[in-house]
Amino acid sequence: VKVKIPFGNKYLDAIFSVPEKKSTYGVILTHGAGGDMNFPHLKSLAAYLASHGVLCLRFTCKGLNVAYRTKAFKTVVEYLKLSDDYKLYGVFLAGRSMGSRAAASLIRQLSQNDDDDDDFIRGLICLSYPLHRPKLQSKLRDEDLLFIRCPVLFVSGSADEMCEKQLLEGVASKMKAPKKIHWIDKANHGMAVKGRTTDDVMEEINAQVFSWLRENVELEHK
Repeated sequence: VKVKIPFGNKYLDAIFSVPEKKSTYGVILTHGAGGDMNFPHLKSLAAYLASHGVLCLRFTCKGLNVAYRTKAFKTVVEYLKLSDDYKLYGVFLAGRSMGSRAAASLIRQLSQNDDDDDDFIRGLICLSYPLHRPKLQSKLRDEDLLFIRCPVLFVSGSADEMCEKQLLEGVASKMKAPKKIHWIDKANHGMAVKGRTTDDVMEEINAQVFSWLRENVELEHK
C-alpha cells in the first residue's frame, strides 16, 4: 500500500507491506545514504516480515544530513502511531547504514524527552551500522548508541569497512541496552559476500531479524 506522509511542506514516499492477519507490531524501515526505500535488501526484508505476520512500513528520505533524516523518521513514527488503519502496540525502528544512525538518533532524542512516557518504540535494528568512516576508526559514531535503553540488534558484515568488528563489539560492551550482534561472515558494508548470492545473504539477514523480533515481543506466531 503506497502512502505519502506529510513532512513540512512536502511528502515522504512510503510503502506498507501488510500481513494477511492483523499485526500488533510493526517495523519502520529506511535506507542508507544512497538509494531509496526500493533498495533490494529493504524490499526483501519488508516482504519477509509481512509474510511472517509483521507490518512493515518503509520510507524514502533523501538528504545526507543525519538531523534531517532523524526528523523525517520521527514524522513517520508519529504518522504510524496515529494511523486509524493500523492499530499497533509498538514498533521497531530499522535502518540500513545512515538510516540506522537516524533511527538511533531518534530513539535517543525520544528517551531524553521527559514527557515521553509511552513505550511505543520497542527496539532498534541496525543493518550495516556505519560506526566510522572508512579508514577513520578513531572517530566513532557511538554517542547515540550509548544512551539507548531499548533492545538493539546489529546485523553487520565481518568485513564491513565502516564498522570494524572489534570496535563494534567494544561499543556494544559499553551499551546499557540489551543488545545482540549478528555477524554476516566476510560481508562488506553493502552485505556482499564473495561466493554467495544476494538472496542467500538476505535470507540469513531476514531470518535473524525476525527471530530477534520474536524474542522481543510475543508475536502471535502462526
